[in-house]
Amino acid sequence: MQALTLEQKAALVVGASFWSTASAEGIPSVVVTDGPHGVRLQRGGGDALGIGDSVPATCFPPAAGLASSWNPALVERVGVALGDESRAEGVGVLLGPGVNIKRSPLCGRNFEYFSEDPLLSGELGAAWVRGVQSRGVGASLKHFAANNQETNRMTVSAEVDERTLREIYLPAFERVVTGEQPWTVMCSYNRINGVAAAENRWLLTDVLRDEWGFRGLVVSDWGAVEHRVPALKAGLDLEMPGPQSDSTAAVVAAVRSGELDLAVLDAAVRRVQHLAERAWTGSSTGGPASAGSAGHHALAREAATESMVLLRNEGGLLPIDTAQAIGVIGEFARTPRIQGAGSSQVTATRVDSALDAISSISPVEFAPGYSLDPRVAPEPLIAEAVSVARRSGTVLLFVGLPARDESEGYDRTHLDLPDAQVRLIAEVAAANPRTVVILTNGGVVSLEPWHDSVPAIVESWLLGQAGGSALADVLFGRVAPSGRLAESIPLRLQDTPAFLNFPGDGDTVRYGEGIFVGYRYYETVDRPVRYPFGHGLTYTTFAYSDLVATPKGASVTVTNTGSRAGADVVQLYISAPTDGVPVPRRELRGFEKISLEPSEAIRVHFELENRAFSHWDVSRKAWVVAGGRYSVEIGRSAHDIVASQTVELAPPRVGRLTLDSRVSDFLGHPVTGPILARAASGVDDGDNANLLEMVASMPMRRLMRFPGVGDSFKRVGVLIALANNPVVRGVASLLRRR
Repeated sequence: MQALTLEQKAALVVGASFWSTASAEGIPSVVVTDGPHGVRLQRGGGDALGIGDSVPATCFPPAAGLASSWNPALVERVGVALGDESRAEGVGVLLGPGVNIKRSPLCGRNFEYFSEDPLLSGELGAAWVRGVQSRGVGASLKHFAANNQETNRMTVSAEVDERTLREIYLPAFERVVTGEQPWTVMCSYNRINGVAAAENRWLLTDVLRDEWGFRGLVVSDWGAVEHRVPALKAGLDLEMPGPQSDSTAAVVAAVRSGELDLAVLDAAVRRVQHLAERAWTGSSTGGPASAGSAGHHALAREAATESMVLLRNEGGLLPIDTAQAIGVIGEFARTPRIQGAGSSQVTATRVDSALDAISSISPVEFAPGYSLDPRVAPEPLIAEAVSVARRSGTVLLFVGLPARDESEGYDRTHLDLPDAQVRLIAEVAAANPRTVVILTNGGVVSLEPWHDSVPAIVESWLLGQAGGSALADVLFGRVAPSGRLAESIPLRLQDTPAFLNFPGDGDTVRYGEGIFVGYRYYETVDRPVRYPFGHGLTYTTFAYSDLVATPKGASVTVTNTGSRAGADVVQLYISAPTDGVPVPRRELRGFEKISLEPSEAIRVHFELENRAFSHWDVSRKAWVVAGGRYSVEIGRSAHDIVASQTVELAPPRVGRLTLDSRVSDFLGHPVTGPILARAASGVDDGDNANLLEMVASMPMRRLMRFPGVGDSFKRVGVLIALANNPVVRGVASLLRRR
């Protein structure tokens, strides 16, 4: 550090090229590249937007599919493979994972994010980071924060209250940072309550570093920095991409003028230096596996198998009986769509089509049914498909979203499948009632109006390069499906909680639904959905028994009551008391994926901490546990609760009373509550209960200004002194409990 000039220091906090950091004496350059479902490395510096051809790499299922596995151990193994392939290509930091919440199913980048739930997103994101960084490669946790749409993503301000931030949009980042210490955190493009994320000191320093203890480097999303010096002051260490001569000059000028403390610049340079040291140390350890290894393709196949969700299986149509003549319909069976569009596109080492994989198991008759070219007339293709359907015993119908319908950079405007595909489903189902619909999509699609016309539906998401083989494994019963929905499937777009506020008005989007996102909204307002968060079927059945719950944890016995082996996801939800503060009907607070043989039983245990029962108290700037009865619930989904037990939690420790405390604080206090209740009984109002409720929200100082309240109410100074005396308070609390 002492040997570096001011100009060298300024250059180090700005990238040297599109995909590399700057270097200086003793500080080597680091190559960074996009993930998160594959290593998207470009040779020769990359094109203008960084979306050109890249070197071949294993394309694993994107996060939308991988999240439906509900399997952190599997996600960690994928992370290990990604770390190995990164090291093989000399990559020091892989840009991922994305843990932003799926606020609306219309977000164009939802295929790259895990879930509508922060606990599930955080646990899977932590597993991904743990796997990648175990190989000496850094992760870049993104996009921090409240980056939940693509519309006007570089200019929009997310107007969101602090409780909603703390309970919904920050916890996944918090879980990964506090548990895994990613090497880097990437700030988002958007503003948060009017302040750009890149210049948001509250976000990047107060919360990320001071509260959560982040020790790594904060990097910008590519092009997110508007003003380099304010961003540096806020805690943004590295601007990407580079070079940016104006940023370097601005930093030098700010230090020389005294606008920027040299110590701030030095701190950022040290973090760049530390990142370089870690990356180069990691690159020199061991021999990584080849990107084209059969082992990584096999892992991609396993991950794809666990990613798909069996939504519907009336009459046990699946797994397929190979004695039946099989018709395969749909261009996606022959031309698979394996990933989303935008900066995460990977050049796969190979691609398995479902048509080839199915044909290797059983003879099939194929018809494309539709074209991926919208200029091609659909009628002849539909007619051909109907003919195939009539000649088949069972039809496997592949439909989904074209690549142009969902991408980084813009949002979707509806949830519907293409009109030609909806017509195809209707006519094929009418021709053959034994039709299985297999969906290909990165974001949720509507299942209306055709849902009830088909007996079986498989949500396969985007499955990566081995998805075709994985589909054959599940459809023919070689592997039982085990995925569960990581996001709700609504009946209508108008039913979604953010419908009236997404994507906002120009450069402002108001998060008016607050904490009621996804299933938290649907369950609280009792709004039906087509399929709830956590739903998923398999080829066997499970029973739950003997739930035991305490404030410290819960356990339940799970038994495979079917005739074949299978995996289940045990989901634990907590329902909080509703007094005083709005809360969701239930919230996911634990999950575990287990595999059981027929008749096998296992005891599943969950540990619970205070945070599982807490809400963010804006006035106290802290997590608070309200006293009362909480319901600990075991569910097959957020809607299908199969066992529950009540636990009692003590009220929070009473704070000090002042004249600015609300009347409700005095009424709820073990010392002053009984005294004021007796005093109120002497007030000539005719309805004392109504009187107390009417004034409960008033600060005591203001209540005292009302004439006619009575002398007993005005002796508040004595009450405050008694209430704040620890001995008196302790005795009163003891008497109240008795």
